Amino acid sequence: MIDIGVNLTNSRFDKDRAQLIARAKDVGVKGMLVTGTNLHESQQALLLCQQYPNYLACTAGVHPHDADNVADDYLQQLSVLAKSEQVKAIGECGLDFNRNFSTPTNQLRVFSQQVQLANELKLPLFLHQRDAFEPWLEVLRPFIGKIPAMVAHCFTGDLAQLKQCLDLGMYIGITGWVCDDRRGKNLHDIVKHIPLNRLMLETDAPYLTPRTIRPKPKSSRNEPCYLPYVVDTLVGAMGHSFEDIIENSYHNSQTVFNWEH
Repeated sequence: MIDIGVNLTNSRFDKDRAQLIARAKDVGVKGMLVTGTNLHESQQALLLCQQYPNYLACTAGVHPHDADNVADDYLQQLSVLAKSEQVKAIGECGLDFNRNFSTPTNQLRVFSQQVQLANELKLPLFLHQRDAFEPWLEVLRPFIGKIPAMVAHCFTGDLAQLKQCLDLGMYIGITGWVCDDRRGKNLHDIVKHIPLNRLMLETDAPYLTPRTIRPKPKSSRNEPCYLPYVVDTLVGAMGHSFEDIIENSYHNSQTVFNWEH
């Protein structure tokens, strides 16, 4: 397994990051892609990767929540980070009109600029979208077939949106959201439509702890060693074997992120 979405720079991991990585290895997680959510976090993610060069890789980008606060030269700084072999994608970038921590205008500007950067650098995109599907797709559509790959991180949309993403060649990242019988029921019902050659696995740790963990963990903090619980749920929802889901998602992640293990 490769966990393609881990917020490993999060302060909730400061006390036991090394132990967390060891626990992930113990359950068969062969690598983690550390998420860069703004310039500082992207720099921290790369520093972490340099401590674990054979196990961690990362993204570099600005999340829509941070779009209001980008430095004038943020694109130049992202370009410098992206020269590192361990930076595998531009992102997490996109649009979030659910919470609007940054203005929609700035979100659209910063997202568009990062899409153009990914096109220039020929790097995949690691994408965020919430309550903004149509404008998000409008930004991406001109670059379909030009950017090496687009990954819809933590997909939580409906069937029509899923089919549009698949029709445009995107890869679909599935998290513990699919294990939530309240919020994730709709996702659980539609994941069977994802072909195995487009599936990726992620925890989005420390968020989205699978609700299927038994006994229930004392801490609400999610971590990569819980990734098998996502696979277990997908086995039932997709009708594929545990091994097929792991093997295909692993191959997809290696191919898209140009990341050999």
